[in-house]
Amino acid sequence: MTKNSTTQDLNTITHSDFSKKLKQFSLLEPFLAFLGLTLVSCLFIASFFYLNYQAVIFHGFPWFGLGAAASSALQAETTALNENQRLGFLEEGGDCCDIYDGKWVWDDNYPLYQSPDCPFIDTGFRCSENGRPDGFYTKWRWQPKGCNLPRFNATKMLEKLRNRRLAFIGDSIGRNQWESMLCMLSSVIRSKDSIYEVNGSPITKHKGFLVFRFADYNCTVEYYRAPFLVAQGSAPRGAPKGVRMTLRLDRMTWTHQQWVDADVLVFNSGHWWTHEKTTNRGCYFQEGTKVNLKMDLATAFRKSIETLLDFVHSQVNTNKTRVFFRTYAPEHFRGGAWSNGGHCHHIKLPDFGPFPDKTEKRAEIVCDVLSEQPERLQVIEMMNVTPMTYRRQDGHTSLYHFGRGNESEPAGEDCSHWCLPGVPDSWNELLYALFLKWESVSPSSPAVQSQCTRQIVHIPDKY
Repeated sequence: MTKNSTTQDLNTITHSDFSKKLKQFSLLEPFLAFLGLTLVSCLFIASFFYLNYQAVIFHGFPWFGLGAAASSALQAETTALNENQRLGFLEEGGDCCDIYDGKWVWDDNYPLYQSPDCPFIDTGFRCSENGRPDGFYTKWRWQPKGCNLPRFNATKMLEKLRNRRLAFIGDSIGRNQWESMLCMLSSVIRSKDSIYEVNGSPITKHKGFLVFRFADYNCTVEYYRAPFLVAQGSAPRGAPKGVRMTLRLDRMTWTHQQWVDADVLVFNSGHWWTHEKTTNRGCYFQEGTKVNLKMDLATAFRKSIETLLDFVHSQVNTNKTRVFFRTYAPEHFRGGAWSNGGHCHHIKLPDFGPFPDKTEKRAEIVCDVLSEQPERLQVIEMMNVTPMTYRRQDGHTSLYHFGRGNESEPAGEDCSHWCLPGVPDSWNELLYALFLKWESVSPSSPAVQSQCTRQIVHIPDKY
């Protein structure tokens, strides 16, 4: 009797507790949990598409269940489909394509060379050998929206340069591009000993000029250091106090006689047009015999480009020589400058977001000068790489510009120069395409001209 009574009481308590819990239960709680999980999942997936889903999926990340072979096959199929729908830049009608308007796409066929295989790179540009752990920055290829660029063919380029001279004139970013070209061309040369500096000079950062000859093709690829493009020298007699040196805005750099007869000229300038590199060092601007202490940097830079244009128009045989001006390559310092803690080493992917709604001033000045004299526009082709390079925040040497031979480098990250292989290779791919296009035009036809495309891009103003 007692046993049955106890069992009944337990059942009664159990049913009573259950009824209370059921009354307290709310269907809203699991619904909110489900909704929250769904939103988090959607945001997680969307973030990969914002970062460029190809960079994540095509590289074979394990959480997507794609191996490297499967992802590469998927990428190749997608890329081939997209490329087949575009006109080739070298095809008829391809010259209407704006090759500077496009995007960076992942390509497993890149890089075009490996830095250990190229003896022509400064130690400061050898990021992988200086300890950079990732190689993502070497895998991006520039893809114009309206056409396909020709794949770089080093043998074909060397044949086009046979018995010719290709010269780069500018600052250390121009040197970056020059070394990139040396590596791209030398990748098909078995005996690197057949490529040599004509004066026996080693590659070092601060030489005035270097000329490398490719003996098998009797061609030279040359670099002339000219950060301002115009002449720099001592202050004239009677100059105001505080003037230690001047930039002769009406005269080309002193080395012009050495490169004026080259067959291809590639100019660049911009990185040294700052107060830190000029007026803060006692370097002011001179025209004729007059030193101007009040001229601003933007005006001085404009006058230097006008001097370059006048020089090319009057002194360079543009029937024989092809002339290019590569625009400013943006820096990507975060949290300061080179000298006060600026950094970029943590950035591993390009910027796929929209451009800020302002224009980069140096590129705009070059475009304005060329546009003001349309009859002279044909003598200089402007390579407007500023917008495409703005996106490549991931490609700088950053922490990895220290290497054997450059232990004297100042402390800090370098978010100005570029790793090799890397971004400068893409500039040279554009140069290759433009050069082939020019070569295909008969001498009697007008020169191929580029438009001054004003893509929206902002770099912090230093003027």
